[in-house]
Amino acid sequence: MINVVLVEPEIPQNAGNIARTCACTGARLHLVEPMGFRPTSRNLARAGCDYWDQVEIVRWSCAREFFQAHAQDDLHLFTGQAATSYAQVSYGVTGDPKDPLVPTYLVFGRESRGLDQQILDAFPQRCVRIPMRKDVRSLNLSNAVAIAVYEVLRQRGFAGLV
Repeated sequence: MINVVLVEPEIPQNAGNIARTCACTGARLHLVEPMGFRPTSRNLARAGCDYWDQVEIVRWSCAREFFQAHAQDDLHLFTGQAATSYAQVSYGVTGDPKDPLVPTYLVFGRESRGLDQQILDAFPQRCVRIPMRKDVRSLNLSNAVAIAVYEVLRQRGFAGLV
C-alpha cells in the first residue's frame, strides 16, 4: 500500500490533483490538519476533482498525531534539504520473500514552506529530494507527489495497474 501524506496542505487545487493521482494508482491519501482550506464538497468541486469518492482518505488532527502513529513505518519525507535522491531509495521492500512489501508513506509539507525543520530533524535518514536546478525553489506539490508515487509503483512493477 502506498500512502501519500500531505502535512498542512494549503491549496485545494493541489489536493484535488493529488487525490486524482491517488485514485488512478490506488494510493491512500492522508490529510494532516490544519489545512489552508476546508474540505467541503463545494471546495473540492472547485478544485476540479470528481475522484474524491474513489480515494481512501485518512484525516489527522495534527502532524504530531500522524508521526506518533507512524514513526516506525516506512516513511519518506520529501524536502529540498535532503542529500539523497528519491531514486536512490527502495520503498517498502523488506527482503523477506514471504512478506516482501510493507506500506510506504510518502510525506510532503505545505506548498509555501515544506515540512517543519523539527520534523526533518526527527527523521534525518528518511529525508529524500527530487533533483532539480539549484536556482529554482520547488516543483508544484501535485507534480512532486506524482513523481514519488510512480517511482514506488515502478519499483513494484506497476502491480495492479494496466
